[in-house]
Amino acid sequence: MNLLEIILALLASYLIGSVPTGYLIARYVKGIDIRTYGSGNIGATNVWRALGPSWGLLSLAGDAGKGVAAVLFGRLVGVPGVELLTAAAALVGHGWSVFLRFQGGKIIATSLGVLLMLPSVALALAAAVWIGTFALTRYVSLASILAAAAVPAAFYLAGLDWRYVTFGLFLAVVAVYKHRANIQRLRRGEEPRFTLRK
Repeated sequence: MNLLEIILALLASYLIGSVPTGYLIARYVKGIDIRTYGSGNIGATNVWRALGPSWGLLSLAGDAGKGVAAVLFGRLVGVPGVELLTAAAALVGHGWSVFLRFQGGKIIATSLGVLLMLPSVALALAAAVWIGTFALTRYVSLASILAAAAVPAAFYLAGLDWRYVTFGLFLAVVAVYKHRANIQRLRRGEEPRFTLRK
């Protein structure tokens, strides 16, 4: 095991996870600070609401791409399980970006990219939960929280080893933590429902 390669892969994954896609789109394309609009989040949903669907989808793709890249960085090391560590590093980077004074997004889109690269059972269950919850409620936040919570359950039920289950638990805990303000708004009935309009 090459410890230096693992450390470099983790650092690279954290840094690419830290790239604030939505913030950069809003700042350099539209000249605004996305953190001052809507929910104040830098993620795709808030970009969609503030700038429109095209920019929201671009933000989603960029954030998901960070998750894909992080898993690839881990696999380049050639040590089983390292891709889960680099995936976690990218999620930490997105949630606590070094480029935004350790503020960041809610990790959902980056998690999507990660799950695209891992055994498909987790993505399938998470997607089903997200789509079902969103269709019933129109709450992106609630759909995202429940989808994230489904990830460790999916890995466990599929019989994958403890490393996947642990990573799934990490993903779920971080997602819930990053959505704590949304949870409070949901409890108060103040969380905005998503619409296709800008």
